[in-house]
Amino acid sequence: MVTRAVMDKALLEATAAALVASGKGILAADESNGTMTKRLEGAGIESSEEARRAYRANLFATPGCESAVSGVILYDETIRQNMDDGTSIPDYLNSRGMLPGIKVDTGTIDFDGCPGEKVTKGIEAEPENGWADLGTRCAEYFEMGARFAKWRAVIQIEGREKPSNACMSANAEALARYAAICQENGLVPIIEPEVLMEGSHNYLECFVATMTMFQKTFEECKVQGVHLAGTLLKPNMIIGGNGYRGAEQTRDDVAASTVICLTHFVPHDVGGIVFLSGGQSDEEATDHLNRMNSMSGVYSEHPWELSYSYGRALQAAALKAWAEEGAEASQAAFAHRAKMNSLARSGDWDISLE
Repeated sequence: MVTRAVMDKALLEATAAALVASGKGILAADESNGTMTKRLEGAGIESSEEARRAYRANLFATPGCESAVSGVILYDETIRQNMDDGTSIPDYLNSRGMLPGIKVDTGTIDFDGCPGEKVTKGIEAEPENGWADLGTRCAEYFEMGARFAKWRAVIQIEGREKPSNACMSANAEALARYAAICQENGLVPIIEPEVLMEGSHNYLECFVATMTMFQKTFEECKVQGVHLAGTLLKPNMIIGGNGYRGAEQTRDDVAASTVICLTHFVPHDVGGIVFLSGGQSDEEATDHLNRMNSMSGVYSEHPWELSYSYGRALQAAALKAWAEEGAEASQAAFAHRAKMNSLARSGDWDISLE
């Protein structure tokens, strides 16, 4: 007899596999209202609920983008909005073969006792901000059509004091609790422990912090009973801080060290890898992914699809074109970046295509 638990696990695994299908990746369009306001205003556009909706609806309607986009992470405001013809955004995405996802963390707060470090919140209810507890929100989002979710932890490297063991442990525990709650409500959790590029650290320091976060997070996932085959990991790449002034790290170094870190410190039954692009240019993010998917020998002996869950690296050119040239130019810019990253999924991208 097939139990409900077995069926649920199978559905989670199928969703995770669909999100990392060959040639495809995830569009992260989950900027908070504050962040999206800054980006629109930076492009010379006055931000409003309608301005945010119009920009994103145009992006989602890009002809053919479903060939490169398996899913779209939405913000709470966006999942409740409609396309220009009145179709709900989740229904529209599903009709195009792109799974709707949802950002469920509610931001970061200072971590007590560790100045300058942050922990992510969103599990408990926040009545003062209008947020229900995570389980309630996940159930609602599932009913609205979402099939996966995202929670981001931020880890800062600074000297010998940061990141602290306490801060990493607190964020790892929160990531695991979030993942378990999502799965209880039918959502595939994207686990995102981001080691930030801000700082003067070298790439070996990034490697150690990233490795440690992987170990702590998956230890906590085991405690929480998270079904790893029904999860995706959204990691940073192993890159030195943007203020580092030492020996140059080549793009091959980035690709090799990232794959080594994943292979040795991430459980092999995780459903897939969807990189974040944080701090990289559009072309850098594409090139690094391409190099990882082009590797042979020991570097290719990993079990996962190496894909993307990019925000600015897919949208920056599209937003600029939206402000300067209009809807069609914005779609063309997005379609190009999506195609470039789709090619990088199989190691077939080349700079000449840019």
